[in-house]
This record gives sequence, structure tokens and C-alpha cells, in this order.
Amino acid sequence: MTEFWRLSATETAARVAARDISAREVTQAALDRLAAANPAINAVVQQMPEQALAAADAVDAALARGEDAGPLAGVPVTVKVNVDQQGFATTNGLRIQADLVAQHDSPVVANLKRAGAIIIGRTNTPAFSLRWFTRNSLHGHTKNPRDPALTPGGSSGGAAAAVAAGIGAIGHGTDIGGSIRYPAYACGVHGLRPTLGRVPAWNPSGPERAVGAQLMAVSGPIARTIADIRLGLAAMAAEDLRDPWWVPAPLTGPAYPKRAALCVRPEGMDTRPEVEHTLRDAALRLQSAGWSIVETACPPLREPAALQAMLWLAESRRGMNTALAREDDPDASFVFAQMEALCVQPDLNSFQDALQARAGFTRQWQAFLKNYPVLLLPVSADLPFPDLLDIESPETFRRVMEAQLVQVGLPLMGLPGLTVATGHAGTAPLGVQLIAGRYREDVLLDAGAVIEAGGEPVRISDPT
Repeated sequence: MTEFWRLSATETAARVAARDISAREVTQAALDRLAAANPAINAVVQQMPEQALAAADAVDAALARGEDAGPLAGVPVTVKVNVDQQGFATTNGLRIQADLVAQHDSPVVANLKRAGAIIIGRTNTPAFSLRWFTRNSLHGHTKNPRDPALTPGGSSGGAAAAVAAGIGAIGHGTDIGGSIRYPAYACGVHGLRPTLGRVPAWNPSGPERAVGAQLMAVSGPIARTIADIRLGLAAMAAEDLRDPWWVPAPLTGPAYPKRAALCVRPEGMDTRPEVEHTLRDAALRLQSAGWSIVETACPPLREPAALQAMLWLAESRRGMNTALAREDDPDASFVFAQMEALCVQPDLNSFQDALQARAGFTRQWQAFLKNYPVLLLPVSADLPFPDLLDIESPETFRRVMEAQLVQVGLPLMGLPGLTVATGHAGTAPLGVQLIAGRYREDVLLDAGAVIEAGGEPVRISDPT
């Protein structure tokens, strides 16, 4: 008997649309997998079996009437607990938001539902979605299904762990400083941070986001195949005018030269030998498929990373200390204190200077990416970290921050980035990061598919 939960989103949608299998069969299989695998990793922290089966029945009924049920018809997906889903608490990993029940769907959730996706659960995040590790005082600790001694990443650690363990074909994640790209890397799956404005965002349950988050935070898909990333992006990116930043850019852009830049040690990063090896192997895979590869320095990342952190902290400091005290989560309190120690509080002029400088850095990057449509970079300078390394000491926190330079620097410019899983070093997953110009996710996915095809497919991990 086919284990339907093992199917890709692409295959599931095709078979459900052809009525070869029913959406209810797929959904029940996904719920059974959730029940079997989740206790060992605590990736899904809000479950909804009745709602999922009702949604599946609605898909099957629409197909029986000869209607188009959507590009993700019958595909089991998960949604992160920091976005609004009607009838469920938007906890963001916080006890102080345990009762913040959404009255409306956020745009990304609404888009997934309209595409026919079946939401089977909501995934964990660290308190305040603050870290590259996933533990909080409300929902507990998420483990990496590949190796529980390693971080599953964060803040979309629950989403990536679920996908790696076969709990849903696509996981929704968010990324302001690597929160999609790094968990995908740590859990050995693929993850896309789209361009700012590609996927509409808004939480009706909360106040408007601060300007830094408006400029840098995005939603995107995590999956086991690049084809599923492409399918998930198309569904998530549908128009929703509740987000004034949403841009009606086509998902496929004009022709481009197959030319990629390779930068192993951007701005002096101390890249581990295993990471360098996988980068060069990915470059060879592209080269074998007809791409030209040029090893070169890339535009600045250190100053954008510092400005990104300053903008984020300048806004967070306005209300975060009160919320931190109310939540009293020891992990979040330690991490925020370390971030404050690394970033001097700006005055109004410094804040305005940072926003002004953003345009110049974006201009540099856009010019570079016009010449090199793809840039190949480390996801992190290090292998996936030992779990909870960031809170061991101030020294280990600084070590983590240095290794994550590319994660933090990229969002200032609003550029898209794709993590492609490439294999393992022992139990530690390996992967590479691809960067492209604004609204050229299609270029990332084309190059990612070549790298994916040149290696072994992503395999589902069994945490049980």
C-alpha cells in the first residue's frame, strides 16, 4: 500500500486532481504520520484533524463537481504559529499570546486555503521568533529529526523539522534574519526566502509591523523538492491587497545568462572545510549543466547585517523589554540581552541614516546580480550548530552570530535567497545558499533544480 504521506506536493496535487487518490485519503495518511512522528520532535504544536478532514472532503466534493480545486488540491501543509489562522492562537511561541485567537486568516494562510492545500497543523517557533534554535516556555522544545543533538534551526524550526520528518509536504515559514533558510539547512531540506513584496503578509490580530519588519520580514515555503518549493511559492504569492507591499511581479522573468558567482568566504567568513567542499561541489553541478562559474568577492554583507540588527533592535526596544519581562522566557531574555550588547541603541539620525544607506546597498547588489544572475554562498560558515549553543555563554552567542553573517545581512536589501540541501557530513546536513535579483525566484529555482538533480534526493527522516 502506498504511504501517501511520502508523496511530494507536486505528485499529490496531480493524483488528487486526476482523482487517482482522494484528498481525504492523503489527509488521513498525513494525520497518521503526524501522530506517529511528532511526539519525538515536537514540530507541530497546534493540531486540527477535524478541520483538516473537512477541508479534504471539500476538495473531493469540488473535484466531483468537475471544478478546479486549486494547484495544491489535497496537499497536506503546515503553518507557523506566528501568522494568523482563523480559530487558532497566534502565539509566536509566547505564553502572553496563548489566548490571542485569530478572527481572520492572514494573507498567506488564505492563499494556501484558496489553492486547495490542507492545513494539518501549526508549527513551533522560539519565543518572539527570535533565534536559530527552537524552544519556548509555551510549546516546548523542537528537535531535529536528522540528529536530536543538532538544532532544527529557527525561527521556522518546527516547519523544517516537520517537512524533514514527512509531516506535510510543504511547510510555511517566515524569514527576517534566516528563519527559513537556516532551518532548511539544519534539517536537510530546501527553503525559499522570497523577495520583499512577493508573498503578501499581515496579521489582523496584531498592530501594524514596525518599518524594519515591513522591509525585511517575508513568508515562504520549505519542502523536500525544488518542484514543491516552486509550487508552494506560486500558491503563497497570490494577490492580497491587505498587504500594501505586495507586488504583482510575474513568477517567471526574462531570459538570463547561465552565469553564477561563487563566494566561499564572503567578507572574511571563517567557512568550515565541509561547507567549502559542498559549495564547490554545487558549483561543479551547475558547471556540468552548462553554467559558467566565476569565483569572486560579493557586495557588502557586514554593514548591511549591522544595519539590519540595528533597525530591528531599535524598534524592538520600544516595547520588547516589557514583553520580555511579562513572558519571562529565559532563552529569549538571554538572547535579547546579547543582541543589545552587540548593538548600540541608535538615535533618530542613526535610524534614518540606516534606512538611507539601505538604498545604496540594494543598488550595489542589484548591479552585481545583473552581471551574475546567481550567487552561490554558504548558508552558514559552520555545520548545523549543537542544539542551544547560542545560550551556553556570551562567547558562543557571538560565535553563532559570526557564522550567520549571510543570514542576517541579506534581508536588508529585500533580496530572495534559496537554501538547497546537498547531502550530509555524518549526521549533519549540508546545503548551499543561492541569491538572485529582486523577483527572480525563478532563477534561484532553476539553478536549485540543477544542483538538486546532481545529487541524492532529500530523504524523509524517521525520528521514531
